[in-house]
Amino acid sequence: MESFLNEQVTSLQISGIRKFFNLVSEYDDVISLTIGVPDFPTPEHVKEAAIQAIHNNITTYTHNAGRLDVRRAACAYVQKKYNLAYQDDEVIVTVGASEAIDISLRTILQPGDEVILPGPVYPGYEPLITLSGGKPVHADVRQNGFKLTAEVIQTYLSDKTKCIILPYPSNPTGVSLSEEELQDIANLLKGKNIWVLADEIYSELTYDRKHVSIAEFIKEQTLVINGLSKSHAMTGWRIGLLFGPKDTTQHILKVHQYGVSCATSISQMAALEALTEGIDDALPMRDEYKKRRDYCHNELLSMGLNVVQPDGAFYFLVPIPNGEPSFQFATNLLQQQKVAVVPGDAFSDLGEGYFRMSYACSMEQLEKGLNGIRKYLSK
Repeated sequence: MESFLNEQVTSLQISGIRKFFNLVSEYDDVISLTIGVPDFPTPEHVKEAAIQAIHNNITTYTHNAGRLDVRRAACAYVQKKYNLAYQDDEVIVTVGASEAIDISLRTILQPGDEVILPGPVYPGYEPLITLSGGKPVHADVRQNGFKLTAEVIQTYLSDKTKCIILPYPSNPTGVSLSEEELQDIANLLKGKNIWVLADEIYSELTYDRKHVSIAEFIKEQTLVINGLSKSHAMTGWRIGLLFGPKDTTQHILKVHQYGVSCATSISQMAALEALTEGIDDALPMRDEYKKRRDYCHNELLSMGLNVVQPDGAFYFLVPIPNGEPSFQFATNLLQQQKVAVVPGDAFSDLGEGYFRMSYACSMEQLEKGLNGIRKYLSK
C-alpha cells in the first residue's frame, strides 16, 4: 500500500539531526554534543503549578487559542521583554513552536509560493514548506557571518516570494541580527505582499545585546514564533506561542483547531506560571550558557578553527578543516574519540563542510568533548 501514500510525505527524509542521534545511541560512553535540549530542569515553581492544576481538575479542553489568562500573560510577557504590543485575540498557544510554524505556513502559502530562508538552517522548516505546497529557497549566508540580511534577501527575491523566515538567534549557528539589520529588512519588505516568519524561540538566550524582534518595525507583515522550550527548559511541555495580526491569526486558528483542538490544559497552567512569576527564569541559565560559550570559543580558536562567535542560543557551527565530508567527519569522531556532534549536511546542502556542536551540557562534558575534537584534528 505504500505506493498509494502521499508522495510529498514518502519523499521526506528523517531529520539529519535525529538520524545521527540514533546512530550515537548504538555506542556506549559517548560525550554527546548533539541535541539542543537545555540541561537544566524545569523550574520547581513551574512544575508545582502543573501539579496543582492536576489536583484542581484543570484537565478539560480549553479555548482553542488557549486559556484567556495564558494569552494575556503571553502578551504582557512580550510587551515587557521585546516591546511588542499584542491583544489576547492576536496570540495562539500552540503545541510547541514547531506546530506554530506548521500552521502558519499552511495558512499563508499557496502552491508554488517561494519561501526564502538562510542556509545553513535548522532542518524543520523545509519539510513544512514543501508539505504546504511551497518551495524553499535557501539563501547562502556562509560568507555573511551566517546572517540573512536585507542585501542577501534582495538577491533571492522574486515575484513568487511569499515569505521570509528569520530564525534568530539561529540554530545551528547561534548568530542573531542587530536592530539596524532588522530595520533594513523591514524597509526592504514593507508594503510588499511578503510575510516574515520570525522564529524567536531562543530570544531569551542572547548574550551580548538584547533581543529585538522585526515585529517592532513591520508588525502587520510578521508572524512571531516563540515559546517556553528553551527559555524555561520546558521542551517536553510542548508550549509554543504564535503572535500575529488578528485578521490572519483568526484563520491560522482554524488550522490549529482542526489539528490539535488546543494545547494541553496542564501545560498551559505551567506556562501561566512561567510567563508571570517565572518571567526572568531564563536569566541564570543564560549566564551559564554564556560562560560555556566563551570557553568553547576560546578552545575552538586555539585549535585553529575559524569559528563565528554565537551571540545567542547554544550552538557553534564549526568549519571542518581537513576536507572530510561532514557525515564522515562526525562518524569518525564518534568511532575514534567517542564524541558526538551533528554533521553539517543536516542543515541543508549549504551546511556541508561544517559540524554543529551544542554547549547545552555540563562544563565537564564540554571539556571532554573538546579534548576529543582536538585529538582527532591533531591526527
